[in-house]
Amino acid sequence: MTVHRTIELIAPSGYPHDPEVLHRALARFHAQGHHVEGVEATKRRFQRFAGTDGERAAELNRLADPSRKLPDIVLAVRGGYGAVRILHGLDYEGLQRRLTDQPIALVGHSDFTAIQLALLARAGVKSFGGPMVMSDFGAEELSEFTMQRFWSAVTKPTMTISNNTPQAQPVDVSGMLWGGNLAVLASLIGTPYMPPVQGGILFIEDVNEQPFRVERMIYQLHLSGILAQQQALVLGDFSGARPYEYDNGYDLHAMIEQVRSVIGIPVVTGLQFGHVRNMVTLPVGADAHLVANAHGFKLSVSGYPYLA
Repeated sequence: MTVHRTIELIAPSGYPHDPEVLHRALARFHAQGHHVEGVEATKRRFQRFAGTDGERAAELNRLADPSRKLPDIVLAVRGGYGAVRILHGLDYEGLQRRLTDQPIALVGHSDFTAIQLALLARAGVKSFGGPMVMSDFGAEELSEFTMQRFWSAVTKPTMTISNNTPQAQPVDVSGMLWGGNLAVLASLIGTPYMPPVQGGILFIEDVNEQPFRVERMIYQLHLSGILAQQQALVLGDFSGARPYEYDNGYDLHAMIEQVRSVIGIPVVTGLQFGHVRNMVTLPVGADAHLVANAHGFKLSVSGYPYLA
């Protein structure tokens, strides 16, 4: 039996530029019997953003209001850019009091990584790296893979991701699962919004970044000492990471081998997460156990909020 959920839309970054895609997503939610709130967030415009910084921060801060009933799911409309501009305006104490240990799923990826990491760092609030309204729920052809893994992740207390991509290094580690978009992650280094995770399992992804740019950002994590504090680095999808002719054989594979040779922790590849049609949903801030070998890897996750 399908459980009808309350889904609240938030737009902390860019505005939805294609009304047809938005309509398709909303129609699917309604057809499944879900109650959708926050549609007004999709109508705001300020320059390239879904409203002013104040409007977008206030939208998230409403979740701290004890007089409001919490939705089941808080779903980012899209990524783009703009989340970093509102980090200083969030009510972290209020959000911590209201959201900690509550059965609520805050979901998004890409630029939403800034919100997720700030909430984890400043409030200890866990969230989900997962599909968004425009890129996933509103896609012309819905990915059953993405939808099944999303609903399973947010409604069950544990999850396991298995992948048969052969790994170059044996791995058997446990720690906090955290991460998201690499460019956003790197931009938070040295700020109070970067979680001080020790012994974690860090996952990263990005889109339309050349291999040398991906390497440069990973080096930034390495040289700042963040990678040395982790148990493993897990690489998601880097769609659009095409080398230039000038690169002379330096491609994504060469970049990964270089990174693996210098960072001092295992590098696991093949995670289906990022700006791709078929993606898994990952709890950010959860407990995880990662095992990898020549036959692939298995990531087991627990200790995150889920919907009853």
